[in-house]
Amino acid sequence: MRIGINELLVILLIVVIVFGPTQIPKLTRMMGKSVKQFREGLDEAESENKDAGE
Repeated sequence: MRIGINELLVILLIVVIVFGPTQIPKLTRMMGKSVKQFREGLDEAESENKDAGE
């Protein structure tokens, strides 16, 4: 199942309506921080697994 351009535009429009244009930069920063923390957690878990396996 793939998301096309039309679906992305509808989702973006809904986000703008719900949160307003002033909140979108704040939301994107929060999402970026969340992704960064998730990746750091994955890297940490991977290194722990690697150390346990040796």
